[in-house]
Amino acid sequence: MSNKQVQLTFVLLLVLGSIGALTPFAIDMYLPAMPAIAKDMGVDAGAVQITLTIYTAGFAIGQLIHGPLADSFGRRPVLLFGMFFFTVGSIVCALATDVEMLTYVRAAQGFAGAAAAVIIQAVVRDMFEREEFARTMSFIILVITVAPLVAPMVGGYFSTWFGWRSVFWFLTIFAVLVGLAVFWKIPETLDKEKRQPLRLKTTLRNYLRLSMNPVVIGLVLSGAFSFAGMFAFLTAGSFVYMDIYGVPATQFGYLFGLNIVCLIIMTSINGRVVKRFGSHTMLRFALTVQLLAGLGLFVGWVLDLGLWGTVPFVMCYVGTLSTIGSNSMALLLSGYPDMAGTASSLAGTLRFGMGSVIGSIVAAMPGDAAWPMVMMMSLCALLSAVLYWTLGKNA
Repeated sequence: MSNKQVQLTFVLLLVLGSIGALTPFAIDMYLPAMPAIAKDMGVDAGAVQITLTIYTAGFAIGQLIHGPLADSFGRRPVLLFGMFFFTVGSIVCALATDVEMLTYVRAAQGFAGAAAAVIIQAVVRDMFEREEFARTMSFIILVITVAPLVAPMVGGYFSTWFGWRSVFWFLTIFAVLVGLAVFWKIPETLDKEKRQPLRLKTTLRNYLRLSMNPVVIGLVLSGAFSFAGMFAFLTAGSFVYMDIYGVPATQFGYLFGLNIVCLIIMTSINGRVVKRFGSHTMLRFALTVQLLAGLGLFVGWVLDLGLWGTVPFVMCYVGTLSTIGSNSMALLLSGYPDMAGTASSLAGTLRFGMGSVIGSIVAAMPGDAAWPMVMMMSLCALLSAVLYWTLGKNA
C-alpha cells in the first residue's frame, strides 16, 4: 500500500485510537472490581491479583509472537483474529464461576489482546512516513496513556452499579465495536511482496539482529524507561497524594486530570510541529522536559516542598510520554520497514515489561513515604535521556 494513498481522517484516527485503548481498558477497568470478585468467588485478594499478573504475562508473550506473524501473513488477518479471541475471552471472563477459570482465561485474553498493541504501530508505519507516523502515533499514544487513568473510574462505576461481571461485558461490546471498525476502515497495509516467510530461525535471527543494534536498544529502552516512570506514579501516586499529602479523595481526580491536560497540550504541540522540526528534535525536547521534571521531583522531595513541589513535575513528566513514545518508535520503525511488526513486538514487550518491573519495585517499597515514587520517576527520566543521547541519537 502506498503511503500517499492514505489520508489521516478523524474517523481513521478514532478507529486507531480505539484499537490502542483496548489493552489499557482490559488491564485497568477491573481493578476496582477486584474486592468484589474475591468476595463473590470466596478467595483472598492475592488470588484475584494473580489474574492481573497472568494477563500481563500473556500480553508480553503474545507481543513477541504476533509481530512476526503480522510480518508474514499481513496485518489485517492477525489483528482480526486477535480481536475475535479477545472478545471470546471477555465473554468467558464474564461467565467465569471460579478464580482458576478466570486466571486461565485472562492469560489467553492477554495473549490475544497483544495483537492490537503490536499491529497498530506496524499498520501506522505502513501507512505513513516517519514524521507523519510520529504525528499520528502521538495521538494514539495519548489515548493509550489516558485510558489507564480513565479506565479505573469507568470500571468502578460499572462494578458499583451493575456488578463486577458488567466490566467484562463492557469489554465484550467494546471489542466487538472495535473489531467491526477495523473490518470496515483498516485495509491490509503490507504488500505481499514485502512479507517475510514465517520461519522460527528467521524470527529469532530478526530479534537477535534488532537486539544487537545499539541504536535500536537505545531507542527502545529510552521509550521503555520513560513509560516505566508512569507506572511508578500509577502504583504509588494515589497513596502519595492522599495518604502523605492529605488530598481528599474527591479532589484526587482533579489532580489526576491535570496530568491529562498536560499530556493533551504536549501531544498537540508534537502533532503540529513534528513535520517541521523532525522526530529527533521533538524527542530531544521531550526528553529534556522529562529530565527536568525528574530533577524537580527529586529537589522537591529533598527540600520537603510538599504537594505543590510534586504535582507540577508529575504533570510535566506525564505530559511528555506520547511525544517520547511516538518519536522514538518513528525513528525505530523507519529503519526497519520490513520488520515493523517484529520491531514493535520487541519495543512493546520491553515497554510493558519494564513498566511491570518498576511498578513491582515501587509496590515492594515502603508505602508511607513519597521517596520510592520520586526516586523511580527521577531514575527513569535519567536513564531514558542517557540511553537516547549515548545510543539512540544515531538513528
